[in-house]
Parts: sequence; C-alpha cells; structure tokens
Amino acid sequence: MTSFSLPVWPYVYGGPSGGGKIRVLPEDFIVEETLGFEPSGAGEHAFLQIRKTGENTEYVARQLARFAEIRQRDIGFAGLKDRHAVTTQWFSVWLPGKPDPDWAVFASASIEVLQVVRHARKLQRGVLAGNRFQLLVRDWRGDRDKADARLAAIKAQGIANYFGAQRFGHQGRNVEQALRLFQGKKVSRELRGIYLSAARSFLFNQLLAARVAAQNWNRPLPGDVYMFDKSHSRFKADAQDQDIAGRVSAGAIHPTGVLWGQGDSGVSGEALALEMEAIERFSELVRGLQNSGVEIERRPLRVNVPDLAWRFADDQLHLSFSLPAGSYATALLREVIDWDD
Repeated sequence: MTSFSLPVWPYVYGGPSGGGKIRVLPEDFIVEETLGFEPSGAGEHAFLQIRKTGENTEYVARQLARFAEIRQRDIGFAGLKDRHAVTTQWFSVWLPGKPDPDWAVFASASIEVLQVVRHARKLQRGVLAGNRFQLLVRDWRGDRDKADARLAAIKAQGIANYFGAQRFGHQGRNVEQALRLFQGKKVSRELRGIYLSAARSFLFNQLLAARVAAQNWNRPLPGDVYMFDKSHSRFKADAQDQDIAGRVSAGAIHPTGVLWGQGDSGVSGEALALEMEAIERFSELVRGLQNSGVEIERRPLRVNVPDLAWRFADDQLHLSFSLPAGSYATALLREVIDWDD
C-alpha cells in the first residue's frame, strides 16, 4: 500500500434520502456526555461538569490547568468532543491537599461550569456510558416518506458501527501519517496515538463494509465473537444455533470486528476468513500495527438506537438519540442525509 484514499463505505439502508446542512450554528449539534459511574463526593480530584460552546476538549483542558495552576497531564476527561457544537462533558482536576478554586471565575461566554463534585481518582479516557445527541438539519430537502421509513428502520434494527470520518482527519490524512509512521517517521507520543487509532479504525471500517456488502453485519457467522449490548463483555461461538441467532436478531448481542494489533483476533472459520480477506490488501497497515505494540481488541459491528426520535418542521429535520461511547452520530446521519458541514 503506497497511496491512500478514503472510500465511501457501503450503506445499510440504501443511501441518503435527502440532504441538508448541519452545524450551521453550534447549538444545531448538542451533545451531552453520560459518565459510566457516579463521582463519590470525596477525594483529591475535582470533577467539573462543563457545558462548552464552540470550544474543543483539549482547549478547555489547557485552560483548566492554567487556571488551577497545575500540569495539563493532571487534567482528565473521558472523551474528545467536537468544537463545532454545544457539548456537556466532565473534566477532572487533581488538587491534592488543595481547596477548590472559585470555579465561577473560570466560566466565560463559551464555558459554563454546571456542577462540581470530588472523586478519589482521575477521570480516564473511555469510561463513558455514552452520549445523548440533539441535532438540527437545516435546509432539508428530499423524500420525506423515504426518510421516515429509513429512520424507522434504524430505530428498529440499529446502524452499522462505522468510525466517523473525523477519526481519519481531513481527506484521510491521519491514515497517510500512520503509513509514514510505520515507514520510520518520528512523531510525538500524542500524534502516534492518533495515527495508530486512525489505522485501526480504517481496517475496522473495511471489515464492516465487507459485512454490510454481504448483508451479514447484523447476522451471526460461524466462528464469530459476540459482544453484549451496552457492555464490553464478549464470548465466542464456533457454530451457529437458534439461541445465538435469536439473541442477535433481538439486538441483545452483536457480532464484532477486529481492531488490529498484536495477538489472537479470537474469531475462526468463516468469520476469520472474511476478516482477513477484508484487510489483507492493506498489508502495510496490518504489519505496522502488529509491530507497533498495540494489542488486538474487538468492536461491535452494530449499534442499537432504540430511543431515536425525529420530526420535520418546514425545511428542518430534528433528531434526538443516544449512542454508546465510541460510536459516531455521523454513522447514523450518513444513512439519512447528504450534508454540508
């Protein structure tokens, strides 16, 4: 693999039924983070729930470190949030033996501190339960009946759990940088993590695309590894049976795809053959990830969206739904609209 271009991965429901504009204003894209636990109320870390408008997560983290006069690495957050949105998320600030500063002074026109509570440990990446979205599509145009049918199908059957385009950088440049990293380019630790994630995400999307094209992304294959809905727990089933098929059909468990790295992918048989066929032509990425030291993981191929709600108002489409941590709102949007961002 000597050059790279980001493909258009296949749609589950036949492609968009309309078009429109998203994120014309930050308040058109509202995201509220849900932690996977309750802060205890005591400890050395101040947990701040912050609503920010038009600011990215790392900017707020830098400002918090400066305001509290601590190192930036002593600031924690569970996930990155888009700048072009109104987002509510949690940050932790390590204040060992120190009182809380006046957080009201930290607030600004674009940053609002909603609540503060203490906890014993730093907030770590990936501990989210999920995110709640409220989205507005402006200047919507298209076939409303088809859009209604498509949204109803998504609510009933879920979406393919593609990584969003933002994971890959502008025109897929993060994957290009991963290739250069594997060819010996020196980068910072932070950028290395971004590029490795982009490479793994790209290979996952390739595998998921192959299963969407084969119409088995939401069906069991012999040798599949399954993940429980709303859980990271998983198990392998070498053979299909009515119990497995019924649980997959009901959305209680999901087939998984590989996030490539070192180790055993866990799958076998037909599932393994399909997995390897989907990624083998990207040998530079495969070898680079194996040599990078990251460990193989699994990710569900499907995401349920049972609380999806929508309404049309003149030329606007209003959407609200929840997704588990690591899943992308754009993976849902792409099935419904072509958008100008």
